[in-house]
Amino acid sequence: MIIRKNIFNNFKWLKKTKQSFIISADYDGLICAAFLSHHLDWNLAGYYNMEKIWISEEGLQKKNDLIWVDLDIVPKSGKTLGGHIVILDQQMPSGLKSSCNPNIIQNISGDNFKSKYPLSTLSFLLWLFQVSIPKTQMAQFLVLHSDSTWLKYQQYTKNFRDWLSLLDDYEWTQLFKNINTVEFEKKVDQEFYPLMIQIGAISGFSKLKSKHLHIKSRDYQFNPDWDEDIILDLFDVFAQNLLWSPPKMPQIIRKINGKRQSIPVADVVKIGLNQFIKKNKVFSYSITSPKKMKYTVFNQIK
Repeated sequence: MIIRKNIFNNFKWLKKTKQSFIISADYDGLICAAFLSHHLDWNLAGYYNMEKIWISEEGLQKKNDLIWVDLDIVPKSGKTLGGHIVILDQQMPSGLKSSCNPNIIQNISGDNFKSKYPLSTLSFLLWLFQVSIPKTQMAQFLVLHSDSTWLKYQQYTKNFRDWLSLLDDYEWTQLFKNINTVEFEKKVDQEFYPLMIQIGAISGFSKLKSKHLHIKSRDYQFNPDWDEDIILDLFDVFAQNLLWSPPKMPQIIRKINGKRQSIPVADVVKIGLNQFIKKNKVFSYSITSPKKMKYTVFNQIK
């Protein structure tokens, strides 16, 4: 069992208010931003899509104190709320010791990939802060749409149950009520996904399909340069259905370009993870499958 008290003791910054944070440039990051802004009064300071950082003046001023949400970054100054697998061959860079990541807490590595944390960063936040959501299907969908949680619940039943037992003392039964039914899938197909399409908050499909109607999972990755209207519309939907007041939009003053690359896990193991990260000056990375690692390098970040 994972103990909340231990997490708050190890990551004391989690309970501090008015902190500045960067989110992943996708639906998952946006719904976390709405949660953190409303419940902790944190300030959204920018976005990161694994290739580029968009950052506000406040973010630059507080660059050494930023919290990176739904992300895992290597620099020691970075505090993160992540959910990727970052341990490989029992190695992990020291900078990630400040990452509040369920996979790190449970020592899940590339060697036991099938046991990786299957829920979203938002689900972890709901559990950690014991926050309930309205008992409506729309609220349920908005939460479980993050990181395709409802589809993972259908597809990876045993791993899901194992993790829900670790994250004890939360109303999981209510949150996942009727998810594994034809009726819920019809709602997704006929009401929920059409709403996302109407807003423009769909950018592609992921690999998962639903159990009954074989509905393909849809996701949303945005570009802050031209998707502000969609971001604002999503914040409004969250406010209406989850009752979370919308975050203030960051005024982006700088964009920093990086390069995202992929490498076989076996090649990294030969070198050693820590040596590979140091040699290539890796800013962020994740083990995306038992055989593949993706990582990002920036020429210069000041």
